[in-house]
Amino acid sequence: MSAQFGRWNHDGTPVDVGYLQKATAIISPYGPDGEGSYLKENITIVYRAFHTTKESRREMQPYTTASGAVITWDGRLDNRAELIGALGEFLTAESTDLSIVAAAYDTWGTDCFSRLMGDWALSIWNPGQRSLVLAKDPIGTRHLYYFFERDQVTWSTILDPLVLFSGKSLHLDEEYIAGWLSFFPAAHLTPYAEVHSVPPSCFVLLRPGSCSIKKYWDFDPRKTIVYATDGEYEEHLRAVFGHAVKRRLRSDSPILAELSGGMDSSSIVCMADTILAGGAAETPRLDTVSYYDDFEPNWNERPFFAKVEEKRGRSGCHIDVSKREPFNFELDGQHFAATPGSGASPTAISKKYSGCLSSNGNRVVLSGIGGDEVMGGVPTPTPEFENLLARFRFKTLAHQLKVWALEKRKPWLHLFFEAARAFFPATLVGVPKYKHPAPWLNLDFVKRNRAALRGYEQRLKLFGPLPSFQENLGTLEVLRRQLACGSLSLDPPFEKRYPYLDRELLEFIYGIPREQLVRPGQRRSLMRRALAGIVPDELLRRKRKAFVARGPLARISEEWPSPIQFSRQMQSAALGIVDSQRFADSLRRAQQGKELSLVFLMRTFVIESWMRKLAGSGVIPPFGTETHMQAQMFIRRQIKSISS
Repeated sequence: MSAQFGRWNHDGTPVDVGYLQKATAIISPYGPDGEGSYLKENITIVYRAFHTTKESRREMQPYTTASGAVITWDGRLDNRAELIGALGEFLTAESTDLSIVAAAYDTWGTDCFSRLMGDWALSIWNPGQRSLVLAKDPIGTRHLYYFFERDQVTWSTILDPLVLFSGKSLHLDEEYIAGWLSFFPAAHLTPYAEVHSVPPSCFVLLRPGSCSIKKYWDFDPRKTIVYATDGEYEEHLRAVFGHAVKRRLRSDSPILAELSGGMDSSSIVCMADTILAGGAAETPRLDTVSYYDDFEPNWNERPFFAKVEEKRGRSGCHIDVSKREPFNFELDGQHFAATPGSGASPTAISKKYSGCLSSNGNRVVLSGIGGDEVMGGVPTPTPEFENLLARFRFKTLAHQLKVWALEKRKPWLHLFFEAARAFFPATLVGVPKYKHPAPWLNLDFVKRNRAALRGYEQRLKLFGPLPSFQENLGTLEVLRRQLACGSLSLDPPFEKRYPYLDRELLEFIYGIPREQLVRPGQRRSLMRRALAGIVPDELLRRKRKAFVARGPLARISEEWPSPIQFSRQMQSAALGIVDSQRFADSLRRAQQGKELSLVFLMRTFVIESWMRKLAGSGVIPPFGTETHMQAQMFIRRQIKSISS
């Protein structure tokens, strides 16, 4: 991923040279392949290149279009041929992605964003209109942040310079913290109340004194796909999944694929091999990296990823994760940690992963994130029941309830209630146990941030789009929030790509009948049928993969003095986020092997470590009083008034 940074002083004063040098030094390691800049009067834009395609090596950024707009582009354009055909004679098959995007913007304005397929983030400075446009792709695979004030706006794909060089103390965003402690914060938030992230599928229009956000595209619930036979659905899935993988094989250097031994990552690797064998991929080679733990009974992945390696005739990089490293709650101290989870000290495992990337010369990594959620990895009939309820197909509903009750070994009334409850407010039907906030959170904090702590859940609408379509968009929003929380790799830098989050693939999945994806006794039914002969049978027949839960709990027990000491004098307790006594009690429960949400526990450790690092950074006011959170809520209201 290339890096970009810019500042526009609305009052006409030049951008301070010293400030610009400091910001450039921060983003430079993320773009080691060269620098370009645009400097004019009161606006400065800096671009640092990280090349992954042969076309990107010919791009010169920032780029001035024929109309005078200045574009800075970080992305991969997947529908190049379609756009070249639509835009006329000035573009050829050799045109760079940047020149195609520039021509599209000059032709269609901001309407062009809905036509840009791929992973991307861009900024467009319009000197004549004195406006700045910031936009991201519909999934939100790239970062783009902005700090909007009355006299200036600063934007960057890297959060650090906006925070470190703001020239003022920032305030933690309480809603972001709540989201991070549960099901991830909303994608437009950052940890700082004054700094925002461009939302997926949206563009932000900034002018002196005004800021507006507009959604440019969304999935269409009217797009439905109905075939007469199962075979037609299978053929269509093979085609769109193949396209999704092929698009992400566009690279002039070898690509690394994460091969976990599960169906998602294995399908990506096997489909990529099929494409490579046909000579249809641009990458010269596909490498793999796999993790194993021969001592963990719930996570014996080696036999499964070995089957894929046997099929492809190549072994990949294998990383042993069985050796338990001590809990390290401290950050490395060398890099500023702009977000929770970033800036951690490198572990033996992360060093091996970095070594794998460096030795292979990989600049792109393929990830199976989204496969479970998109392809029916969670074997639940609930969305199908919700559809039947919403369309009043009670006879079919009764039949399906009986069939699934036998499969799930649950009373059909229980299955019916699970489907019906989604149409009612939580005050009537309650909140599922897995959505309950961590028991050690401060009760007032929970009351103020109930929506974020519950994952921004929404009632299903009985009329309008099918409930399964509504559920799909809700699941996608969780994935968007997860991507927004990720931090970029620096040592070495690489770009991550997600085949299961391909827009064309998602449109297909969202448009077909739900019963194609999941059937009684047939988890991932369509995927298993469509990829037979491409993915080894052992993987297609595999039961749902279990995840490790024993190791971290055992480490808490083994290192008991360290976690309990950590729970004393917590910064998050001083801010009214965590009740330290209840947190210590929960640690004792974990030490005794009692049931506990391990995810919430580890996230609390991460948040606390991050806050301790921030406490001495000087970029936010001192902790210890309620004024900190009160200030950030006041700032949010002020920013909202400016935006409106």
